[in-house]
Amino acid sequence: MTTQSRLTVVGLGSGDADQLTLGVWRRLQNASRLFVRTEHHPMMALLRENDIAYESFDRLYEQHDNFPDVYEAIATELVSLALASSNSELPEGLAAPTHAAISSNPGIVYAVPGHPMVAERAVQLLRERCEEAGVALEILGGESFLDQAFVRLGFDPIEGFQLLDAVELQPSLLQPRLHTVIGQVYDTFTASDLKLTLMERYPDDYPVVVGHALGVQGEEQIAHIPLYELDRIDGYGNLSLVWIPRSTDESLQNRSFDRLHEIVSILRSPEGCPWDREQTHQSIRKNFIEELYEALEALDNDDPDGMREEFGDVILQVMLHSQMEEEVGSFSVYDVIQTLNEKLIFRHPHVFGDRDANNSEEALGNWEQMKAEEKARNGTDKDRKSQLDGIPRDLPALMTAYKIQKKAAKVGFDWDDLGPVLAKIEEELGELREAASSGSDDEKIGELGDLLFAVVNAARFVDADPEEALARTNAKFKRRFSYIEERLRIEGKTFDQTDLIEMDRFWEEAKRQE
Repeated sequence: MTTQSRLTVVGLGSGDADQLTLGVWRRLQNASRLFVRTEHHPMMALLRENDIAYESFDRLYEQHDNFPDVYEAIATELVSLALASSNSELPEGLAAPTHAAISSNPGIVYAVPGHPMVAERAVQLLRERCEEAGVALEILGGESFLDQAFVRLGFDPIEGFQLLDAVELQPSLLQPRLHTVIGQVYDTFTASDLKLTLMERYPDDYPVVVGHALGVQGEEQIAHIPLYELDRIDGYGNLSLVWIPRSTDESLQNRSFDRLHEIVSILRSPEGCPWDREQTHQSIRKNFIEELYEALEALDNDDPDGMREEFGDVILQVMLHSQMEEEVGSFSVYDVIQTLNEKLIFRHPHVFGDRDANNSEEALGNWEQMKAEEKARNGTDKDRKSQLDGIPRDLPALMTAYKIQKKAAKVGFDWDDLGPVLAKIEEELGELREAASSGSDDEKIGELGDLLFAVVNAARFVDADPEEALARTNAKFKRRFSYIEERLRIEGKTFDQTDLIEMDRFWEEAKRQE
């Protein structure tokens, strides 16, 4: 029968020959064929001194444009080599090789820097594929670069520690309260990208530590620098890392969502603010509306500083109401975020799924279709008795009219073009004139409402939001009226000392200037 295909992966340690384990050294010596991920590692000198032949996968780095493709290629080639090496026959009845036999002749050996299970994507791919391919995989550890980082940089990971990859680092992963070691800082370009990511959470001058070849005699370099100099120093390579010491500085936490949740929970706690503790959903309900309108004003004014502050006030309202529910065990703000994330993913199948959307109309169609499917799954559509249900009760009347008409139009209760809509406006205007001359107060209000409703209908047919259109007109009126006030001030007059004719003249001047 044939021998089972096998592959041994060993760690070369962080670079010093004294760090190499005896078991790994034996595997290297007895390998029928030895491969190394890269020749750019101090241990290669030891292999050459002892006439141990090896083959490097550095060629794959030159053939591919990115690291994931390199690791895929390495894993694929190693599995194929292991399968090809199992062609020799064993005599019938002979047992499979023992552990000692494997140690003396491990077959194909793949050697990686450091520890095979630390920052070695190709090894993870081998773990996934070898069993399926019928290849026996053995992994022998070696001292990783983390061991030397703890010793040479002088920190204890028990205080809180995280290991991150510079290539795939996202600001959301950074936690200043933990010691942070960032590996895979291969070159200056990677260091530059890393610097920009770190600046999302840390001040530009925040102290960081760069370590090159830690623990390797004659090659080790340790530099303490401000963050902004991270890509201005030399020496980056396969044995480089960046360490950011842990900090209890609360200012570093103020860019995190968790800190906001913590602050709000403290404000509502028995040791917190008496006013915040007393509030209920109803007592601060109006604050929600006020903060939203203030945020809209900042938007309309194109005021970035105002937006930054007002958006925060809106988020605070969400946090306070969510905290109230967390206190009674209904849900937390993290449940709110989870629900929102799941909704966004579900309603964008053209982004996160297998559907296509070539323009905004198709994207909106996908959104509406998935929204309907979502409601059917949740059973929320069963509670609605009318096509017009689902509009918030406290929405401003102009916006409510717009939404009512859109819902009615979806089931075909609508005109085909703008002409009949304009005719309806003229009809309602005539009825308002008639009510204004001889009708009761209720009739006047009713006819005015009908006219406004008809005008809102026209907004749909000209693809305009009536709320936005009216807001623009309000702003325009304020500008022109301010011009009248300024002209009167220049002429030393008050409104008591002018008349409509003069004010109208100023109004037309303002209009012409616009």
